[in-house]
Amino acid sequence: MNWKRELIYVACAAAAFLLFYFLPGGAKFVSAVGQGVYLLHDYAKQHVLFCLIPAFFIAGAIEVFVSDQSVMRYLGPKAPKPVAYGVAAISGTILAVCSCTILPLFAGIYKMGAGLGPATTFLYSGPAINVLAIILSARILGLDIGLARAVGAVLASVAVGLSMAFIFRKDDEQRLGEMATLPEQEGRPLYQTVVFMATLVAILVLATWGKGTGLWNSIFAVKWWLVGVAAAALALELFLFYAVKAVWLALAAGAVAIAAAVSPVPEPPFVLGVALMSLILFYSGGAAREWLEASYILARQILPILFAGVFVAGFFLGRPGGGEGIISSHYVASLVGGNSLGANLFASVVGALMYFATLTEVPILQGLMHAGMGSGPALALLLAGPAVSLPNMLVIRSVMGTRKTLVYVCLVVVMATITGMVFGLYKG
Repeated sequence: MNWKRELIYVACAAAAFLLFYFLPGGAKFVSAVGQGVYLLHDYAKQHVLFCLIPAFFIAGAIEVFVSDQSVMRYLGPKAPKPVAYGVAAISGTILAVCSCTILPLFAGIYKMGAGLGPATTFLYSGPAINVLAIILSARILGLDIGLARAVGAVLASVAVGLSMAFIFRKDDEQRLGEMATLPEQEGRPLYQTVVFMATLVAILVLATWGKGTGLWNSIFAVKWWLVGVAAAALALELFLFYAVKAVWLALAAGAVAIAAAVSPVPEPPFVLGVALMSLILFYSGGAAREWLEASYILARQILPILFAGVFVAGFFLGRPGGGEGIISSHYVASLVGGNSLGANLFASVVGALMYFATLTEVPILQGLMHAGMGSGPALALLLAGPAVSLPNMLVIRSVMGTRKTLVYVCLVVVMATITGMVFGLYKG
């Protein structure tokens, strides 16, 4: 008998027994499981097609088409710090993404040779500093908290990145030193890469464009026409830059156009377009197929962990606009009144664990502030919540390891807590 294997079996059986023996009240537990399932459903329905799939293709394109030297020039250890951290922080303003959608983009630039500091600045800034979220915060929660969120997120993202770079400077020097010994890639004209990446980012931004006012809402009204124009530009670039057969692209474009004309919702033509493009890339070979394979590998690595983390977040904390998880929202609200260190720290920790879809943090904060949440803890949750989440932590651990992930999360919580306390003192 293999006693080592049997001991593992006994330990697992004992853990399962204790879990069910000390299970919370039946109805509460079943409801929390339902919240996890519903949150996973909401995430799959609202974010996988239009957020994650374009993000995976962008990350795969970064890995295949962007040279190591380009990444190192702007985000590597020898890049001037104002350039590296400025690019990493400001790039988040064009991406209306959540803490999970940013993951494949972060993994792409990190594996391509970006320094740990700029990469984690980008990881924080992507979901924390997007223009629509700042505007919505200012309109619903107040101009002062909107401005505080914008300034605080920029400063916090840079501070987190600089801290990570300092703490793990030896590890990062070794990692980047090993990457520097790799052979240089054959470069293609810079304008091709810039145009191609800009088109992919345009598809991601337009597909996730939400309702607003004025010009913002005018763009929302025609966003799927704009997505179609960007997709047509992508097909043209694949033909001109990567030798993909024009007849294949034309047939795919025709099929998607027909699907868009007969479908009352955008999902079927979008899925058809992605499927046909994937087939075309696969059979085209060369750089086009490498792009598809790199995107697939990232998706295979990230999606299972991500879905598990979303379910756990819903189980413990419920879902935005839905029921509660195991932890009651009234209990949370009772702990974040005033502007004490404990209230700000608790808001930061809860925000860091909970999953927020893009922009959902604003109505949640509105409800909590009406229930008595202080201004300082509200800002702390705004800075920690969109930037990290339990699913986010599980995935970045697979990219940069347990130790760096724990330090990164702690830094986010600390920065959010300090900023919240300062803002709370200002509000007095």
